[in-house]
Amino acid sequence: MPTQTSTLDKAKKLIEDRLKELDEERKRLEKALSNLIGHGGGRRASGASAIGTGGRPRRRRKGGTRAEHAMKAVREQPGITAGEIAKKLKIKPNYVYRVMADLTKDGKVVKKGRGYTAADA
Repeated sequence: MPTQTSTLDKAKKLIEDRLKELDEERKRLEKALSNLIGHGGGRRASGASAIGTGGRPRRRRKGGTRAEHAMKAVREQPGITAGEIAKKLKIKPNYVYRVMADLTKDGKVVKKGRGYTAADA
């Protein structure tokens, strides 16, 4: 008869193996979703037409992305709030919250109370 410890160890090992499989599956699904979103895989509202650039590639905004500008603001003023970042970048606060959520998720900034600080600071 197996001991309780060996049974628990086997159960623990099975769970850890399954979690690893699920993590790999999650990564594959996130990549697939990202590819769908990045390539316009979503549906348009009825009657909406695709407005394109006539085959020309889209150019990036001058001076970098809003995330880069937000990171610069956070590095210049640790503890800066989303409202202050919005004023500094002259964009709406609701957009700043989305940008900062992505930066927080990516581990580039840390939210402390209402303010943001660079993770590498």
